[in-house]
Amino acid sequence: MGAEREARACAAFYGTRGLAPTVLACLRCLRHFAGSTAKRCKEKHLEEALQLTRVLSEGLQALGEAEARPLLRCVLAFQMEATSSSSSFQKLEQMVTQLAVGKEALLAQEVDTLLAGLALQGEVLSPGDLQSVSMFLEESSLGRQHWRQNLALLLQRLASTLHWVLQGQPAPGSTWGYLVIKACLQVFQALPKDVAPMVWSTSGKSETLQRLLGLLLEVTWGKALNKDTRLLAGTALSMLVNTAPQPQYGASAVLTLFQLSGQGTGKLKFGELVVEVPSVLEPDGLEKLVLTRGLLTCCKMDILSCQLEGLPHKACLLLDMVFPAVCALTREQKDCHYYCFQACALWLQRLQEGLAALWHLTGTRILAQDSELLQEVTQLLWNNAETPVEGVSEFIHSSFRLLLEIYHLECQHFQDQERSLYQQMLQRVVSMPWQIKARYVPLCAIVPYVGSQQVLDAYPDLPQHLLSCLSTNHLCPAAAEVYKVLVRQQCSEWRDGQRGTEVALAEHWALCWLPLLSQALCSPLPILQSNAANHLLTWTLRQLPATQALLAAQFSDTTSLRAWVSLLKAQKSVTGALPLGGEELERLSLCLGTREEGVRLAALGLLCCSPNTNQPLSGTEVQLLREFLPLNLNCDSSSFRQLLQAAVRKALVRLRDSSLARLRGKVPRRSGPAQGAEHLARAVGFVEWLLQLSIASLSPGSNYQRKKTALLLLATVLETCTDTWSPDRKKGQPPRTMATLLSYARQDGCWDFFSQPNLLALLSCLQDSTNEIRDLASELLVRYFPATFPEPIALALFQLAQDTLCSPRVQEAEAGAVLMKTILQKSDSGTMKSLSLEAEAALTLPSRGLCFAQHLLHMLQAQYKVACQDLLRAAATAPMHGAIAALRRCLLQVPEVAVSMRAAELVQSWQELLTRLVTTVRDITSLLLGALQSQQGPSADEQAAAPSFAEMGNAIGSLIMLGKGQGQEEEEGDSVLLSEEHSLILTCCWVSVKEIGLLLGGLAELLLSPALPAELGPLLPLPTLQMATRVFQEILLRCRHWGAVEGCSMGFTKFCAALLNHPDPELQAIPRAVLEQGLEALSGPRSSSITRRAAGFPMLFLCIVSGEPPAQARPLLTHCIQTLLTLAATALPQDWDQTLDLPQVCALHVLQTLVRGAGLGGAVLCHATPMMALALRGLGSPCWAMRNAAIQLFSALTSRLLGQPWSHRDGCPSEGLSLHAFLGQHPKLGAVLLGELKVATAPTSGGPRLHPALHAILTLLAQLQPGADSPGSASAPFLGPLLGLAESPIYAVRAMAAKALVPVVPPPQRCRLLLQLAQQLPAAPGQILSHNTVHGHLLQLRALLAAATGTRGLSAEALHPVALQLEARGWLLTPAQRCPLVRAAFLQVLALLPTSFSPGFAQYIRDTISTTLGSLPLQGMSGCAEPQVGSAILHQTMAQFMCSEAARLADSERIAAVCSLLQQPSHDIQLAILSWVIAGEGGTCKEVENALGLTLLENLRSVLQERRDKEFLRLYLEALLHLYRDPSSWSQEASSKLQGSSASCLEMLLHMVEAECPGPDLLFQALCAASLLLAHQSGDEDGALVERWCAAVEECSRCRWSEVLRLAAARCLQTAGPGVVRRSLRAAPPSLVPVALRLINMAIHLLQDEEREVRHEASGFASLLRQSPGELLQDGCIFVQDNVGLQSLLGLLLGEFGEHPETFNSLLQHIPILDLRSVVEELEANKPASLYKEDEPNVFAEPAVLAQQLLPVLVQLLQKAPSGSPLRASALQWLEAKGPGVLRDLQYCKHCWSQGTAAHWGMKALGCAKLHTALAVLLVRARLAAQVLQVLGEGATTMPDLGYGTQELEQELELVQGLLVQHGLAPVPNQDNAPGELGPLSGTDSSRHAAV
Repeated sequence: MGAEREARACAAFYGTRGLAPTVLACLRCLRHFAGSTAKRCKEKHLEEALQLTRVLSEGLQALGEAEARPLLRCVLAFQMEATSSSSSFQKLEQMVTQLAVGKEALLAQEVDTLLAGLALQGEVLSPGDLQSVSMFLEESSLGRQHWRQNLALLLQRLASTLHWVLQGQPAPGSTWGYLVIKACLQVFQALPKDVAPMVWSTSGKSETLQRLLGLLLEVTWGKALNKDTRLLAGTALSMLVNTAPQPQYGASAVLTLFQLSGQGTGKLKFGELVVEVPSVLEPDGLEKLVLTRGLLTCCKMDILSCQLEGLPHKACLLLDMVFPAVCALTREQKDCHYYCFQACALWLQRLQEGLAALWHLTGTRILAQDSELLQEVTQLLWNNAETPVEGVSEFIHSSFRLLLEIYHLECQHFQDQERSLYQQMLQRVVSMPWQIKARYVPLCAIVPYVGSQQVLDAYPDLPQHLLSCLSTNHLCPAAAEVYKVLVRQQCSEWRDGQRGTEVALAEHWALCWLPLLSQALCSPLPILQSNAANHLLTWTLRQLPATQALLAAQFSDTTSLRAWVSLLKAQKSVTGALPLGGEELERLSLCLGTREEGVRLAALGLLCCSPNTNQPLSGTEVQLLREFLPLNLNCDSSSFRQLLQAAVRKALVRLRDSSLARLRGKVPRRSGPAQGAEHLARAVGFVEWLLQLSIASLSPGSNYQRKKTALLLLATVLETCTDTWSPDRKKGQPPRTMATLLSYARQDGCWDFFSQPNLLALLSCLQDSTNEIRDLASELLVRYFPATFPEPIALALFQLAQDTLCSPRVQEAEAGAVLMKTILQKSDSGTMKSLSLEAEAALTLPSRGLCFAQHLLHMLQAQYKVACQDLLRAAATAPMHGAIAALRRCLLQVPEVAVSMRAAELVQSWQELLTRLVTTVRDITSLLLGALQSQQGPSADEQAAAPSFAEMGNAIGSLIMLGKGQGQEEEEGDSVLLSEEHSLILTCCWVSVKEIGLLLGGLAELLLSPALPAELGPLLPLPTLQMATRVFQEILLRCRHWGAVEGCSMGFTKFCAALLNHPDPELQAIPRAVLEQGLEALSGPRSSSITRRAAGFPMLFLCIVSGEPPAQARPLLTHCIQTLLTLAATALPQDWDQTLDLPQVCALHVLQTLVRGAGLGGAVLCHATPMMALALRGLGSPCWAMRNAAIQLFSALTSRLLGQPWSHRDGCPSEGLSLHAFLGQHPKLGAVLLGELKVATAPTSGGPRLHPALHAILTLLAQLQPGADSPGSASAPFLGPLLGLAESPIYAVRAMAAKALVPVVPPPQRCRLLLQLAQQLPAAPGQILSHNTVHGHLLQLRALLAAATGTRGLSAEALHPVALQLEARGWLLTPAQRCPLVRAAFLQVLALLPTSFSPGFAQYIRDTISTTLGSLPLQGMSGCAEPQVGSAILHQTMAQFMCSEAARLADSERIAAVCSLLQQPSHDIQLAILSWVIAGEGGTCKEVENALGLTLLENLRSVLQERRDKEFLRLYLEALLHLYRDPSSWSQEASSKLQGSSASCLEMLLHMVEAECPGPDLLFQALCAASLLLAHQSGDEDGALVERWCAAVEECSRCRWSEVLRLAAARCLQTAGPGVVRRSLRAAPPSLVPVALRLINMAIHLLQDEEREVRHEASGFASLLRQSPGELLQDGCIFVQDNVGLQSLLGLLLGEFGEHPETFNSLLQHIPILDLRSVVEELEANKPASLYKEDEPNVFAEPAVLAQQLLPVLVQLLQKAPSGSPLRASALQWLEAKGPGVLRDLQYCKHCWSQGTAAHWGMKALGCAKLHTALAVLLVRARLAAQVLQVLGEGATTMPDLGYGTQELEQELELVQGLLVQHGLAPVPNQDNAPGELGPLSGTDSSRHAAV
């Protein structure tokens, strides 16, 4: 602490002088800087100190050196301690320079003294000293001057330090060696003229530098394990080369270094330095990378480009030494691909820099067209363009650009006009599949050189491919870049060619790109919409503003709402403002209420965003936000909530910043004082409203979605509108003047963010059952609320936490842990004394964290004692997992605890506590795991394997009998269900074990760090760590519960990482020893299974090797995999037992686990080839377990090699890795696959033989993409074996071989191979030698054609020769070919070439199919036809071919033929056509859909009468509903088809629903079909049928157990409900009005359903009622969001059914009646919680919220009803029946919460959802009763049972609500003093209802 000592001396020196105040202020800032941990805090304090030094500088100039010396020395001391941060050091350097103006000699003297102290401290420099050396060399001119004068001494210290580091290896993760080499590098770089004589001069030769050079070579050749250290050593060597006085000298030295690896031992001459080459050097290949990268990074160009002596052909380093090394590096399979390709990009960069010098040297082009160098460079880039290694693709991209730029410069220099490289590269790009990301970067690089038009001409499908890329996330950035490059190039060309206006440029743009952008923005795919809007739209408007009008014209209809909003948002971001007119405002309101989340979010973003954060929100924007937010709080999409929060944050920032600007007096133009006051009131009022909305939504009675959204909004409010400064955050800090705005708001009684009701609302969230709500609420309390809780709240919370920690329910125990952590963080020493902590000694300890930990440990030890006596009782009343979780959170997640652990005076106390903690959890682990093995106590013998299920069951049964007592033993039958006692013990064991693993791993990660004071000793001594290691081993070897294993594995990985990165060799050896023990146990004989019975055994290995530092060579991983490979390859014994796990099987399972491990990343890819070979061999093992393990390993390897499949818009996988790139990255693996493939296809003497590995290889190949066509491609050898597999007798092999053939054939070669395959088909029946061969060729044809006719496929002209060959073999479709499967495969091939055949052959196909299908009824009647295998497939294929052709051609004759097929009695044909319809393949042809729909309607009656097959009937009805899914598709002709049969069909369908049990799926279709018929009946239908239909729908809507039936009810409402409601409003039969009310009530009920799809269908019913039939057909219906639909239905009831007497009672049905007394009595009883809690039938429903929404509607119904109306009579009846109960409950509430009787359970009541719901409903019913009294007047006050008038009831209600608010059980009523309109939290919208 030298800086602190100097600061005290400085303060004492200037204490009485004139500069004292400023000096002391400056010292205070420097001390705060040194004491801060957050970077932003450091920068803030340092900036303040710098400002003060500018003031001090003038005063110091007038003083003498003696007076200035203390301050200079003090600042230099702080600078010496800031050498780890370059920015801080630079700031302090500015301060020193400022203070030393006029006293530069004094400053130099002080710097010399300071730095001289470093060299005098010893031979070895510490890491801090090395940082000081480097920083003063780099940033300080005086520092460089000092080291120049003391260079010899510095080099001596550096050499000694590096020698010591290499001998001792302080730690694998230590930076000591890195810092030494960095200091060497700085010396060579900063002092080249001083170093040069020591290297290159005979007289100045330095022995010290010679020694240092030898050490650097040792590091380069692998003496240091750290890869970064070795790479830096290469850079240091290159910097030393740069000191050469002549380029030839440096080049000669580099050449010697390159030749060092091949010469063995001897001497190395480097200038005049001679170094002995140590014999211990074992090059691992990385030394080439180290040297090459170092040279390319910093070596001077004249050295790289000078001619090498002794080599022919004017050789130079860059071309003849470095480039071959780069090529060799990129081909090697090492864990350093990133650096290898970085070297490749650097080589091209240096080549570009040195072109002139190289031209002068060689006299020719470097990259001539036919030169070998150009071919090697291009091949290198193409081979690795698709590499999946992170970061490599960026180097490949830059390399392509550099290559083309170099080529362009050379063509210019040598005046070459041909430039064929551009065309070659363009053709290669075009030939690659669009899914390959690597094609787009070269394309971007080519465009500037060949022009946009040439690219579009050569690549006409580019716009469509870009559209496909925009719908695939990983391709989107590349596609967007291509678009931008092309448009930018087009604009440049158009502007250069002609000076057109911006409008003309926009029209030019529209010709090519308007269809692309409009199609993307209007796409139904959200990903395509958002990517187009984010990546293309805004950029386009900035480049070409005139395109806005062209785009707006495309988005005028209701189907383009998202595109329209996106365009407005982009326009606003470009122009800065967007005034909303009447029509636009109405359309925006519609967008805010629509069902589509993307449209709503886009509209919200439009409201909230602005280019300037100080642009205020208009009144319209604020009003729209107030309407929008309450309706979107319960959205169940996580992404919607996050985007909603982000949008609201933008709005709040705008309100805050604009308000602050107003308060500072920065008023915008044309804005007066009145407008400023109005804006401030609006801003303050909106924030206050949002605060109240968020707090009210945190009630436990709200669902998870509402609470999560409310917490996010509350977090946004507190983050934006408070002055809480968070030092750990880089953005989002409050403005410095925030206090001004807070003061202004609080003058009006607003913005009381930390009030008691708000505090209680957040405390209720701490008891939530979900960890997301608990953790977020705790974070808000800790970060923003005052530092301590009020003492009564803290005490009550602590008691609640104690109770919940003892709950057997995991969620409640975790809530108790969160409570404990929060109490610890929000308590002070006074609060701690009030808490009833068990540890008496803890009261004297100064650390709150230590007190809490002591208390929790005592609690855990007490629970352990109970468990030792009776585990069943402990599991029920005192399970240990709660206390362990609380310890984990308090020790690991509270920053103050971590700080106290590092306090010197507390280290011993923490050591004792942690040792006792580890001992306790060890004993608990032994107890619990032993209990499951019928072993008790910590001394139980460890078994080698986990117990079986039977053994665990017996052990638990024994524990239950012991717990209940022998006298209570009961005879129980064999039950498949576990008893609650059984589950209690299992939960206690597994959850406790999981928590122990997480706790120990977190402790090791936190405490095993070098930041602890070395002299105090470790907090976790070696014996404690060894004990923790044994705990982990015991859990992972004896535990079989995956959740416990997973949690323990996370902790063990952290534990191993902490040990392996620790400098102590003893700690590093612990994981290695465990690994060796595991490998030894794996290979040894066992009597029971480990792999199958203990999921943790493979995880043991994964955790250890995942803990290795990723920057190193991973020796443990290499050793582990090599040992496992050797073990797995061992031959099976002759007498192996299938009941036991073999070591070979275990090794394969462990390898699979390592491959799947996410923590290892690509490190396992180095071993992919031997593992793949092992897996393929294992597939042929005679042991089933071996084969099973091998296929799992193969699957894991495939996923790791290929990556996860990318999702595409059509649901098909679109992986971006081609076979060509795959083989380029893994050449040895390709050889293994090819070898196995050749073995599988080789002819055998005994006939065909199954090869087990064949299908796996084919599966791997089939997952790849086709690559570009290149000569000598590595994929070519695969073609022959795959074509040969067409002859396989196994169908699955033929099918998979056809799929695997696609990636092997490059697109340019497809047409040739297709022709070859077509020619191999037999031209006549007699030429068939093998039906399998014919079938295999047809499958290959189909696979290649399917790939060739898709996007960017072959044209019909290109496929015409193939079609001719197929026409010549048309007999394969006829009965002359007796195999139906061959005929079906041939027809499937023909279906892929519909436009390539001649008209005659097309007719031939049709006639053949018609003949075949037409003969089926005759065959069926004659009974002489024998069934053939595959005939059903043939008939179905033919039928679907007929359907597809009819849809393609829209030919009436073909359509009629399809309809006639549908009426045939052939079951197979009917099923094929119905399946084709349901799949939607005919959606492009309305004529086909109309004709099929009419046919289905015509035959509906007969189908319902026959009822031959439930599955057929389901498909029939589903197809019918699919064809009439759009109401506009129903025509008059459809009605005529049903004329006379509609009622009977409806009757049969309703009878099926009512009387039969068809199953949920058929019931769904039947009910929806009945609704379809009902919706389109002509005339007034039978009222009885409507009521029956309504009853059936109502019954389905109440079905809790089946969401399918509830969805059916909702869909029926949408289909037929609007028509019934409209007819009831037209004075149709009066009986329809009750039916309409029932339908609306059903919709209200279904809008609360937990299934989103059910709610959406119900909102569709409300949406259709909002619009008139004319609107529906003309503009399309805008389906509204669920809550908007609910408001609309309530408005409809109020506006159209308000006078109906049943309306009031029907709404009352939605307000539940809850027994408040029983809920309170249950809380008072405080019974022990049982493990199981009955789930709510609908977790989404919110009865309290719905009741609050219904209240204003009920009140308005009462107020609108005239006196004496039936509705008022209904209200009076309700009051008579329910009013007395409401009064009794109010009085009961007053009694409970006014007498203080609820104090002992009040905090528990705060989180009780049942109580909150009961109280909220009670308040609603009480308000309704008061309104009924007020409206009915005298008629209601005379009731004898009521005894209250209106005024008395309102007073009672106000009193009760006030009491409940004090206890956090009711929301605060709206305050009248808040400026602006706060309004209700939700309401109804009666302005939109059914148009009649």
